[in-house]
Amino acid sequence: MENNTKTIWNIDATHSEINFKVKHMMISTVTGSFEKFDGKIESANADFIGAEFSFSAEINSVNTKNNDRDNHLRSADFFEIEKHPELKFTSKSFDGNEMLGDLTIKGITKEIRLATDYNGTAVDPYGQTKAGFELEGQISRKEFGLTWSAVTEAGSVVVSDKVKLIASLQFIKQ
Repeated sequence: MENNTKTIWNIDATHSEINFKVKHMMISTVTGSFEKFDGKIESANADFIGAEFSFSAEINSVNTKNNDRDNHLRSADFFEIEKHPELKFTSKSFDGNEMLGDLTIKGITKEIRLATDYNGTAVDPYGQTKAGFELEGQISRKEFGLTWSAVTEAGSVVVSDKVKLIASLQFIKQ
């Protein structure tokens, strides 16, 4: 008899981060993060294969360590937080190495692939069971309506179209 009971795992925000990297003027990389986010996993398997992953991040919590840049990212040139206050990801499949899912930014949903490392499960000193994952992928920001662009005097693009996504996530078994 098959057991279809799913275990719920909620994100442990204190031990997780959602980051992005984008080339600036094609010579350096700017790293940013979202400080406020939520997520969960529903899994019937201890190895998480076939599990359902979902997370969301508050765009207003974007942090690139530069207030002017962060405010520009919140504006209509980029995320337009008044109309689109969060981004969302919902997985479609997870085979143990790669996650396929829908990412929604600015009301636009696109399917993305994330290379995924399941780092294992451990019990912390307080008796909580935790699972860790590292996810990495790349998107075209313009496909999500983040189309602001500028060119330097020398002809270099100020902000690259390609954005690297890196998430280090820890979940607590419920």
